Parts: sequence; structure tokens; C-alpha cells
Amino acid sequence: MRLILKTTLFAIPRLTTSAAFSQTPTVHLLPLHAPRPAKTLLLTKTPSFRTSACAPMSTQHHVRDTIELTTIEKSIFDRLLATLRHFQLQTQLRIAGGWVRDKLLGKDCYDIDIALDDMMGTEFVEKVRDYLLFIKEDAPSVCVIESNPDQSKHLETARMRLSDMWIDFVNLRSEEYAENSRIPSKQTFGTAEQDAYRRDLTINSLFYNINTGAVEDLTNRGISDLKSGKIVTPLPPKATFLDDPLRVLRAIRFGARFDFTLDEDLKGAAACDDVKNALAAKISRERVGTEVDLMMSGNQPVKAMTYICELTLFWTVFTLPAEHEPVISDGCERLCISYLDNASNLIHLLGESTFTAEQRRLSLYAALFLPLRNTTYSEKKAKKVPVVNHIIRESLKRKTKDAETVLDLHRLSYKFLSLIPYLASGEDIQASNLDWMRDFDVPVSSRARVITGFLLRELKDFWRVALLISIILHPIDSEDQLGKQRDLFNAVENSITKLGLEKVWDVKPLINGKDVMKVLQLKGGPLVKEWLDKTMAWQLANPSGTAEKCIEWLEEANSKRVKLE
Repeated sequence: MRLILKTTLFAIPRLTTSAAFSQTPTVHLLPLHAPRPAKTLLLTKTPSFRTSACAPMSTQHHVRDTIELTTIEKSIFDRLLATLRHFQLQTQLRIAGGWVRDKLLGKDCYDIDIALDDMMGTEFVEKVRDYLLFIKEDAPSVCVIESNPDQSKHLETARMRLSDMWIDFVNLRSEEYAENSRIPSKQTFGTAEQDAYRRDLTINSLFYNINTGAVEDLTNRGISDLKSGKIVTPLPPKATFLDDPLRVLRAIRFGARFDFTLDEDLKGAAACDDVKNALAAKISRERVGTEVDLMMSGNQPVKAMTYICELTLFWTVFTLPAEHEPVISDGCERLCISYLDNASNLIHLLGESTFTAEQRRLSLYAALFLPLRNTTYSEKKAKKVPVVNHIIRESLKRKTKDAETVLDLHRLSYKFLSLIPYLASGEDIQASNLDWMRDFDVPVSSRARVITGFLLRELKDFWRVALLISIILHPIDSEDQLGKQRDLFNAVENSITKLGLEKVWDVKPLINGKDVMKVLQLKGGPLVKEWLDKTMAWQLANPSGTAEKCIEWLEEANSKRVKLE
């Protein structure tokens, strides 16, 4: 039975949730996917997600009739063919998968995987090495990568460096899978056709035969699906996904990357309970996390996450701890997508150069998980931990640093949010309105520089990312919400620049802990840290101050404190 997926969008203009920041109860929901210029070389685009529940419009993508080899590729292939002639081998050399797909789409690709029809990769690379030594060329670097099913390496792979490119060599194979594992239970030498049908998608099942110089479409669908922009499995999708459920995420990733349409039968299979259960049971969390990270780092992260949401896979991919509070409301995943969409659109509007690739990646994670910011679970000793920490570290198995950065962005964006009105307008900060910041003894006119400086010293290079998240949470009542958000971001950024704080975290303190202990006659303890903060506040308020002036101020401030005591 075909599963029809609905893509109803929220039409609520304002929403208050327990996960929202207390200072910003008004949250504007955005469409799940706002179209923007595609960053691929395709000639047309598939429909936006506003109409994804309807029958997709007919679209045609530009696909080349032949593959044009670069000078380096031709040189590599000539040496491989010369090896065959030298040893009088009948072996057929076929490049499989992504290289063929990308070359037909007119894209550069440097990932060449060569499949052999009658020998193992290790045996062939030794013959290539012997041939190159025979013609007096330097012996190329060779390595063997052992099979590692947990890392999607089902076969031993021989790797050789030719013309400064690493080339992988494996044998063609057919596979059988056990019911409870994505690791093939049986592998044998297979024909090119068997190898093509065992692959995840028809657009990845194409071969380029080096011997004949021809593209081979052995499923009879690869070229047509590439032209029509369809994501289809060579075999029935449910069987394909149950064999290896990771293919569900790969189908989503390639669909988003190339702006292709997921086949309706594929969508039905991906959303069925059997496949969702298999994805949860058979695929390691590391592999899930790797696929998600590739989506978030790719050119269409919103589309990828929307596919995950539409196919009801969101909580299968982003698993939660068994117990958490408060209860996550129905539709929370769509609010997650809405925040992600806003962040992605704003980054695009601000200009891609505003953020590094790493900052962009983590800003998107921070935006995606914003609705879960105040949801926690209990760890050892009943310690309350944000569920976002669990999702990133346990569900996706990403780096601890990724989780720490996203949690810091959530926490510190709340502080940035309270500064936005002052920084955007240039008004003096009323410290009484900032419950997170102590009222340092500095002039009112210097308060903005001091408080903002402390915040930026904590955020360092990620301060623009925190500002982005804060802008998303800042209530804006305007039809041109995105334009207003861009203007607000630029206004705050300009204010920080005028305050001379762009690299404030690199500013060295005028005096250190030893100076404080000497002046105040302290032997250590929390008072030293407290006074170091006060001296940094003085330094931020007096950017042209010297160490001598700072020590003089410290002595006076301490004298006042002693008199008051």
C-alpha cells in the first residue's frame, strides 16, 4: 500500500512554547522550505516543499551524452589499460557510482572507485605497480584498507596513488543480507549487472567502462532518472532499505543535494514502521551521524531535514533519552525545521563569507535544536542535562566539542538577545535589565562596551553565530521579516565594530592574578577571580589604559571596599 505523506504547514502567526526563551514568547513560524537559487549545475529546480505532497511537475536536468576526461584522468586510465595489455589480461575496468554521475552532470569529481570483474583489487594494483616499474617509472604508493562493515567498508579495498590521485580498486560483487544486520552475510564475485542492482540508487548504479570508453546503464534507469531528477532504488525500495537501512538517509541526502524528487514508492517504504525499526536497530549511531552531518554541511540542509521530517523519521534519527521534561509537544519537529529554515535563509542573505564552513554547520545545528533548548533529562547524580547534548553526543555520535559549542550558543544567545535593543539603537545599557550580568562599577557610557566585551570574550570567533541565533529569536513584526533580521544583524555588528570589540578575546589583561594578590595582599581564593573580572571591566571601559593606571584603580577600589566593610 502506498503511503501518502502530507506536508501541511503551520499557519499560526505566533506561538508560545515552553521551549522558547522566557524573554521572547513571540515566535514567528516560517515556511518549511523557502526557495533560493540552487547551488548545483542543474538547469531547473524541482517544486518547493509547499507542493511536495502533490504530483511532482515534469522537469528535465541537463545530462551530458558522453564523459569528458581530464588530462590527469586520461593519463591514469592509459596506464591501467597498458597494464592489461602488458599482462595480457581480459579484466574489465569499470568506474562505479558517484564519479560517473557527477561527470554526466558536468561536475568535477576526484573520487574514483574502480570495480574489477575477475580479480581482487590487491592483485590488480600489484600488477599495475610491476608494470610501472617495468617501464622505469617510480613505484606508486599502495595501501590496503581492510573490510570494516561498521564503517560501510564491506570489502577489502586496494588503494593506489597515480598522478597525485588516490584510486580505489575493488571487485564486482553480489550480496545477501541477514535479517537483523546491514552487513552482507554472503558476498561473491558478481556480474556488472548484479553489482549495479545491489547499489542504493539508480543514479549511483552507472558504470564507466574504461576498456570501451562507454557509460553502462545496466539497470536501464540510471540515465533517465538522472535526466528527470528522480531518486529511485534499482530494486523494490522496501527490500533495498531493509537490506541496508542507511540507504534511506543516503536517498534523502542525494535528493537534497541535487534537488531531485524522491520517488513516491521510495517515500512510502522509507516512512513505514519496518524500515524505521530497521534503521534504529541495524545502523550504528556513528553512521547516522555521518549522514546527517553531510546533509547539514551540504548545499540544501533545509530540504534534507524537511525530507526527514516528512518521512516521519525525525525522532528515529534524532533519538531522545527515555525520560525528559517538559514533554515535547506534537509538531515540535516542524518548529525545528522552521528555525533551521530561518537560519539558513538569513545566512544566505548576509552572504556566505560572513561565516566559516564550521560556523555555518554549527549555527544550523543550533537553530535546528532551538525548540529543545529548555528540555532536559537526568544523568548520574540526578544532574539535569539538556537533551540537545544527548542528541549530538549519543544519537549522532558527533564530537564532544560540537555539543559544547551548540549548548554554549543556546545559553549565550539568550544573553545576546537582551543586548540587541541597546546595541542596535546605541542607547546606554540599564544593567538592572540584565539579570545575567553583574553591575560593574563603570560609567553608564561605557557599560555597553564592558558588558558586550565580556560576552564576546566568552563566545570568541562564534559571536556572529550567537548573534544570528539571537536575531532569529528576536520578535520582529514585519512582512519583510528576513530583511528586517538582516538589517538588525548588520546594525548590531556595526555597533560592535564601532566599540572596537571584533577581536576583544585576544586582548591580554593588563594585570594578572599575581598582581592582584600582591596589591590586595591575598593568598588566592575566589576573590582573586572576582577582582580580575573587575580589572577587566575597568580595562574594557578604558581601552587606552595602562597597567600602572589599572593597578592605581585597583588600589583605590580596594580601599573603598575596606572602608565600607
